Amino acid sequence: MLQKKQSWRNTVEAFIPKFLLICALLSVFTTVGIILTLLFETAGFFEKVPFLDYITGTTWTALFSGDQQKFGVLPLISGTLLVTVGAAVVAVPIGLGSAIYLSEYAPERVRQIIKPILEILAGIPTIVYGFFAITLVTPFLRSFIPQLNFFNALSASIVVGIMIIPMIASLSEDAMRSVPKNIREAAYGLGATKLEVVLKIVVPAALSGIVSSFVLALSRAIGETMIVTIAAGSNPTFTFDPTSTIQTMTGFMVQAAMGDITYESLSYKAIYAVGMTLFLFTFVMNMLAQYISRRFKEEY
Repeated sequence: MLQKKQSWRNTVEAFIPKFLLICALLSVFTTVGIILTLLFETAGFFEKVPFLDYITGTTWTALFSGDQQKFGVLPLISGTLLVTVGAAVVAVPIGLGSAIYLSEYAPERVRQIIKPILEILAGIPTIVYGFFAITLVTPFLRSFIPQLNFFNALSASIVVGIMIIPMIASLSEDAMRSVPKNIREAAYGLGATKLEVVLKIVVPAALSGIVSSFVLALSRAIGETMIVTIAAGSNPTFTFDPTSTIQTMTGFMVQAAMGDITYESLSYKAIYAVGMTLFLFTFVMNMLAQYISRRFKEEY
């Protein structure tokens, strides 16, 4: 009986590493498959649309027909950047301030109450955020900005910023709490105030984690779909006016996928071209986050 149990245990121990290897390879193959799909379909798109016209054009009418079709992606990029920058203006100071309070000022009991409540924001479906933007945020803003369009980049960016606050706050707070306590005590022993310890000791020591949280949160904002689709509209205009109706890259992909476009048509392939552009944006952001994390990482 004992030998059978030992044999079963050895079999399981031998199987587990192979199973984990399969899981890891499956993730790699899935990623490679996604990239190859984007590459092949995007290559088919650029066989018919000059690459230079795509990256420099300021008119996007991919869902029109005939000679009216224009594939200048700059309106979609400007809309995406407009929402992302607006979201950063909202989320970075609030998220970092929340993280500093939870890490350095809040009593443990208060922290245990506030942090889970803050992280509830991350669990709210994004479509709910979208309807929150058009039913509450936009009417509120229009009471101060009468010329604000009903669908606009401003309300979308504010709500996207609210959505990514928990990511910045949670990751930054974890990074600051990982700074050893004896470093803080040494600073206090030298006569530093609480604020000086936070700004000159803790934040610089946790800088790699804090900046990584910013970059990852902004990558999330770049790829946001439902909020911008509902609140920002679907008018691809090359503008940096936050009161205007815009369309982001993800917004176009949703609109095109739900439309009556023909499979393998130029409009269909435009979805993949925009998807590849979005992939490059987020890839660069993630590489930047990894570089910053390695560059400023502190070992304790």
